[in-house]
Amino acid sequence: MRMSAEDRVRWDDIYRQRLNEPYPPPNPLLFEYTPPVGNNEVKRALDVAAGFGQNGLWLASQGYHTDITDISRVALERARVEMAVRNLRNINLLQIDLDHPKFEANYYDVICVFRFLNRELLPHLQEATTAGGRIIYETFNKRALKQRSDMNPTYLLELGELKACFEHWKILYYNEDSHLTQLVALKPF
Repeated sequence: MRMSAEDRVRWDDIYRQRLNEPYPPPNPLLFEYTPPVGNNEVKRALDVAAGFGQNGLWLASQGYHTDITDISRVALERARVEMAVRNLRNINLLQIDLDHPKFEANYYDVICVFRFLNRELLPHLQEATTAGGRIIYETFNKRALKQRSDMNPTYLLELGELKACFEHWKILYYNEDSHLTQLVALKPF
């Protein structure tokens, strides 16, 4: 799957249309499953395909040095504005193509992914997670087609698929009772 300049333009247009909406809240999974950062501790987080970056900004507000990634320059600029409003400085905003990721191995203590699926990216995210670190993931599964038949099935998980990708990790939470699959997994030491 190669993301083209057309995809970048499309996502810029989508986010441009949403610029006047209220800034979105972070995903509630983060509140329950993000470990606190201790005094004098350096912890790193990655927010993948972050859109406006609300999840990454929340992680930064909790003390994580956070990389927020998205393909849309428009979305990242909105995150930059919100960053300034909140006076957060421990954030890197990165416009990257997630079809060709280059993440440092064993670098991030928390990686979050919400409403995005690129199956080829999963091994890269697993490798980028520190031993004892966690991935917090939520995205659509095939049940979403019952609500929106126009969704591209390529970007929808099969039931049980995400859990199988993390079979060697400790699963802290897994739910796919609805059109969303949610997973929180701890990388083994």
